[in-house]
Amino acid sequence: MNITYAFIDSQNLNLGILSQGWKLDFARFRVYLTEKYNISKAFLFIGYIEKNKELYKFLKKLGYTLVFKPTVIHKGETKGNVDAELVLWASAEEFKNYNKAIIVAGDGDYRCLIQFLKKKNKMGRLLIPNRYKYSRLLFEYSSDIDFLTGLKNKLGKK
Repeated sequence: MNITYAFIDSQNLNLGILSQGWKLDFARFRVYLTEKYNISKAFLFIGYIEKNKELYKFLKKLGYTLVFKPTVIHKGETKGNVDAELVLWASAEEFKNYNKAIIVAGDGDYRCLIQFLKKKNKMGRLLIPNRYKYSRLLFEYSSDIDFLTGLKNKLGKK
């Protein structure tokens, strides 16, 4: 049986979509992942902010498994970089539980994870939020990349 998991950098996804002038509908995105990529589990890596508890409940109800990163406030801005958690979960915590991984991010910090997954024959697709704003370090994986650019009608908030 082919089991596919999605590992989603929520900040990278959100900012990548917002930079194109639209907002992602997380319910529609979860359905899209299931229908297009046959995802059985979608891990959403997100910085934890106390006041967002209702959002977290909503995302869980939609079928996301949330993995929280503690946040810090630096120069008035809330920071919760999830890169290390996503790499750890995809390469160790959940590695034996899936056959293929979909990585949702356009950050070059995931290059080592993509290399590792390809070596282990577990790389599915790299789903990049914005075709025009992603790391050059990922260019070599162009045959593994799908973009969310142009999917506003399908995945955008109505």
